[in-house]
Amino acid sequence: MVHPSVPARSVPEFIAYAKANPRKVNMASSGAGAASHLAGELFKMMAGIDMVHVPYRGGGPAMNDLLGGQVQVYFASTPASIEYIKAGRLRALALTTATRSEALPDIPTVAEFVPGYEASYWAGIGAPKATPAEIVNKLNKEINAALADPNMKARVADLGGDVLALSPTDFGQLIADDTEKWGKVIKTANIKPE
Repeated sequence: MVHPSVPARSVPEFIAYAKANPRKVNMASSGAGAASHLAGELFKMMAGIDMVHVPYRGGGPAMNDLLGGQVQVYFASTPASIEYIKAGRLRALALTTATRSEALPDIPTVAEFVPGYEASYWAGIGAPKATPAEIVNKLNKEINAALADPNMKARVADLGGDVLALSPTDFGQLIADDTEKWGKVIKTANIKPE
């Protein structure tokens, strides 16, 4: 999403604006190496643009400076930004997820303009490695049952999220795939721990 002062109203317009103004677009993040930073670095790499990374100590300060116009773009999660988007205080150019959101159906995905781009924020529940399989399977069954509840799905959708009920094996694969993907972004962007 961008501050309303940014003249771009779409991803292609934003890419053109950033290319015409190299290193003059400030990209907020909630900290070096945070999900918002990685999503922005992936976008920079795939779109071929050069923005200045401005790391903050958390999402709140980053959002405040985006709202105030001190930075121009921020790759925040939908739950953290949806109310500002709906109120018109920020302009959502696209979602970083693979698919459009039920909460913001008119907002396209970045991948509709930058093929292959996807940066999803997800949360999951894990157990220690030595946890017996029957306990892991029982937890998985109960958690997935809760996620299937219509009230739970509706609340998650209201926040701009999607329920992703996976098996333990599929969740492990998601973690492995994302570890590989984001490791490449970190290496390419030369991101170092602070």
